[in-house]
Amino acid sequence: MSRESELSFFAALVKAGSLTAAARELDVTPPAVSKRLAQLEARLGVRLLHRTTRRISLTHEGQVYMEHARRILGDIEQMERDVCGARKAPRGLLRVNAPLGFGRTYISPFISEFAKAYPEVEVQLILSDHPLILADESIDLGIRFGDLPDARIIARRIAPNRRLICASPAYLERHGKPTSPEDLAAHNCIILRQNDVAAGIWRFTHGRRAQTVKVRGTLSSNDGEVVLKWALDGHGIVQRAEWDIARYVRSGRLRLLLEDHALPAADIFAVYHERHHQSAKVKACLEFLVSRFRKYANGSGGMTW
Repeated sequence: MSRESELSFFAALVKAGSLTAAARELDVTPPAVSKRLAQLEARLGVRLLHRTTRRISLTHEGQVYMEHARRILGDIEQMERDVCGARKAPRGLLRVNAPLGFGRTYISPFISEFAKAYPEVEVQLILSDHPLILADESIDLGIRFGDLPDARIIARRIAPNRRLICASPAYLERHGKPTSPEDLAAHNCIILRQNDVAAGIWRFTHGRRAQTVKVRGTLSSNDGEVVLKWALDGHGIVQRAEWDIARYVRSGRLRLLLEDHALPAADIFAVYHERHHQSAKVKACLEFLVSRFRKYANGSGGMTW
């Protein structure tokens, strides 16, 4: 087994978290994983992992080995990217991460088109509830919303994305239409609880005036698709991004409310680690996504209702 293979094996084992999970990931049997680990430890003359029936943890020596393994594997990957980046034809494995609902609705069909245009690129689309860390998870390109605090990543805005409030016609017929943020206190608002943001706090701006409103309701969830479905069912008023609700506004199943009051934007960004700036496959996918999102937008960059 080459040194690079040993490093890759150990990194995969630590990431999997258990011998059984690593065996599934590597498509081998658990005894084969145990044997390979034992051979590595025997060659090094140290114990790299503490083992239990359900999980593994790094010893001090294992932690040192893992830190060097990540650095060396990263250097090898970067070397190959620098060499391959000079080629005009994008090729190789491209791992893309996007939020669950948005990924299903928009990114998945765009990737389908991209795969036809670039058949030599193998795409893995990973949809997740929470954004994956680009470096730690070996993600080449991520789709993100709103603020991007990580200085190590390069971000390109691929579409504006307003947050809006809306409700179904059935709900508005029963309860009336709010004409100001203060009116929301008398309404049933469906609350999204996620990303450690204070639940039920809606922040509006109208001209130079900023206003914070605490809304309440009988339904809440940490899943954006769930709260949207409840709004469609007529349970109350919901705050969602325009790309999530566009098709329902077009069809008349949802009506926009308080359109002259702005909420904090959730602009859509494609992000990638700075080490990928020369990658032909990342550049190709990025430009492809930008062009596809542009097709959906109107002249000012927003959604075409």
